[in-house]
Amino acid sequence: MPTTVTGSRDWKTVARMIDHTLLKTESRRAQIAQLCAEAKQYSFASVCIQPIWVELAADLLKGTPVLVCTVVGFPQGANLASVKLFETLAALRQGAQEVDMVINVGALKDGNTKLVEDEIRALADACHNARAKLKVIIENCLLTDDEKKLACELSVKAGANFVKTSTGMSTGGAKVEDVRLMRSVVGPNVGVKAAGGIRTAQDALAMIDAGANRIGASASVAIVKELGA
Repeated sequence: MPTTVTGSRDWKTVARMIDHTLLKTESRRAQIAQLCAEAKQYSFASVCIQPIWVELAADLLKGTPVLVCTVVGFPQGANLASVKLFETLAALRQGAQEVDMVINVGALKDGNTKLVEDEIRALADACHNARAKLKVIIENCLLTDDEKKLACELSVKAGANFVKTSTGMSTGGAKVEDVRLMRSVVGPNVGVKAAGGIRTAQDALAMIDAGANRIGASASVAIVKELGA
């Protein structure tokens, strides 16, 4: 039976909050094409894919409202800042409209806030110059609450459009309490993306209730079907 939702909780509204995601190492061309077709069918916010697939997705989604999102410094975030910037610029040239970057977690935990902030700012500036948006993955499962707050504060200060809970590739994924914390720090004008382990409509709605306005999920079709699509 479909999950009962009302008003802004109907499946179409929720679908417009979802980044339809396929980031598996073994992803193939036909799977990316299917991902894009599903994104068009259900009007998801974006497809979130590895950089190698940006050009293909941009071509398949041309003329639709579905955005092309890719990842940078993924999944560990330990690349040189110059490498992350190079990745970002290359993805933007190929048609990416949103970039989800992973912060340098070790630098954050060492208290090297200048490195973290400067890196985010460089990528945010690159994205904004291309009329694209930057999401900052802070990998909550590796951080204390104070470190989560600091990561969010640095992201806002550096001009990020969103903060994001997780890569989905580390020791844990999105948690309601983390989303609530992130929203309390960034305020109403910066987005919060919940990603990692969101597999059901109940999961997605819980994240939205906690303050997320974007959901990263590979189970997107199943989620909207639960909601009545």
